[in-house]
Amino acid sequence: MAVTHKGAISFGLVHIPVALYTATQDNDIRFNQLCKEDHSRIRYKKVCAHCGKEVRNEDIVKGFEYEKDKFVVMTDEDFESAKTEKDRSIHILHFTDLAQIRPIYYEKTYHVAPEAGGDKAFELLRQAMKEEGKVAVAKSVIGAKEKLIAIIPTDEGMLLETLYFADEIKALPKAAARTEPKPAELEMAKTLVGTMSRPFEPELYQDEYQKRLREIIEKKISGQEIAAPAGRQEDNVIDIMEALRASIEQSKKGEGGKAKAKEKKAGKKAPKGA
Repeated sequence: MAVTHKGAISFGLVHIPVALYTATQDNDIRFNQLCKEDHSRIRYKKVCAHCGKEVRNEDIVKGFEYEKDKFVVMTDEDFESAKTEKDRSIHILHFTDLAQIRPIYYEKTYHVAPEAGGDKAFELLRQAMKEEGKVAVAKSVIGAKEKLIAIIPTDEGMLLETLYFADEIKALPKAAARTEPKPAELEMAKTLVGTMSRPFEPELYQDEYQKRLREIIEKKISGQEIAAPAGRQEDNVIDIMEALRASIEQSKKGEGGKAKAKEKKAGKKAPKGA
């Protein structure tokens, strides 16, 4: 796996050399844009607005428009010269509780791995944060942009989450009407939450839409016709208590079926004479 960024975590006078690796990947099916008439690929070219010539990526530079059609060109050296020594490291500002960071602030996740000579300090920081139940809030320049960061200890190592700054978060366009539920409705809703509660096991969840999409692609490749699935008419909820009761019963039946399936599976694995 390629290193995305190299630097050092610094807190107080301690510096821990680390490397960042992307922690997620996009598994979506990729499509090409085609001409509707003959299904030829649509291609995009980067063309100079002045002479009309096609421009290669290596011949493109960054420019800031300070007046209409007037630009100042910025080089990689210019971006580097704007960085202070603190910017080159992942500088921890303070520690906080994970629950203090609202999910809306999370942007991208990286694995943090210690570089040569940093193993002992890395493990010391990880264990101290883990046992205190804290995460680190930090800042660093990654690429050409300053990032607000959360460093989160895990059982295996540490994760680094880049965060949005407060001014990058959009306000809620429309607040939900705060109606006061009836006590009986609230208790019923809590019961439903309880019956549907179980540990989060990410390996149990699959992208079903992508799976169906791949099946449709395979059928089209082999010349089969595709039939659209029949739409299900959703009923309007008129009696919320009745809807909650029905949901609880449905959840209990589902759990019963899962329990029987587990028992059946366990019975198959049991040795003869057990």
